[in-house]
Amino acid sequence: MEEQKYMNLKRGERGAIISIIAYLFLSSLKLFVGYVSNSQALRADGLNNATDIIASIAVFIGLRISQRPPDSDHAYGHWKSENIASLVASFIMFAVGIQVLIDGVVSLFEGGSNSPNLIAGYFGIFSALVMYTVYRYNKNLASKINSQALMAAAKDNLSDAWVSIGTAIGIFGSQLNMPWLDTVTAVMVGLLICKTAWDIFMEASHNLKDGFDEEKITLYKKTIEMVPGVKGIKEIKGRNYGNNTVVDVINTVNSNLNIKDAHDISTLVENTLIKQHNIYDVIVHVEPKMINGRLSE
Repeated sequence: MEEQKYMNLKRGERGAIISIIAYLFLSSLKLFVGYVSNSQALRADGLNNATDIIASIAVFIGLRISQRPPDSDHAYGHWKSENIASLVASFIMFAVGIQVLIDGVVSLFEGGSNSPNLIAGYFGIFSALVMYTVYRYNKNLASKINSQALMAAAKDNLSDAWVSIGTAIGIFGSQLNMPWLDTVTAVMVGLLICKTAWDIFMEASHNLKDGFDEEKITLYKKTIEMVPGVKGIKEIKGRNYGNNTVVDVINTVNSNLNIKDAHDISTLVENTLIKQHNIYDVIVHVEPKMINGRLSE
């Protein structure tokens, strides 16, 4: 099972590489076409994609480091490198989003902008199609290998597709004697970049702080309660190590069971959770069931 986890991380690198190639291609063309066609919105979109290159590289590095086996000072492995990579990516996106916002607002107050060439709008549509294709690929791959870092990259891909659509709409709209609309769109692009960065930051920090989905805990409880010999659940906690789920549970059993029988129930709980919910590791502690402060029979 652990070998398959490492293989999944290796597969995840492919998605990060595809994102890097797509962003290299689109950012260079957007910046060039944006300057030639005098479109501030397309230039802002190009800057967004340029930072996405760095963010995707961070995801790639995180996936690569996550594949390292446990060592003397990382007894649980390096799985959380995925989450750290997502966090770094969000910081980079924040920085660019704020810069795009500042440039757009300054341009609005300065005024005097000219309508960009229509070629910028057509290129915005083309970019949206490319990024949506990359998003679909990365989303499907992230779901198959359960990679949080790659899923964050996929969300960024989708955000970029919508940004490019918004860019195209702003450019086409600016042709209707409203040249300022291109600049307004650039400001909206900056806001979308910051919103995507915030979402990725919240998810990554949530996992790094050992936050866990309460609905999953409820589902795990129902599964454990169905295991023969389990009389109750005293405590259950979950946490994530990258794309791996670890569960700690204290369940109660009849107090008259011997050590071997109680251990067998613990093993059954562990195997059931791993099999039914694809959990990486389960730590089970057994305690005798108490009724009104007395051991159960």
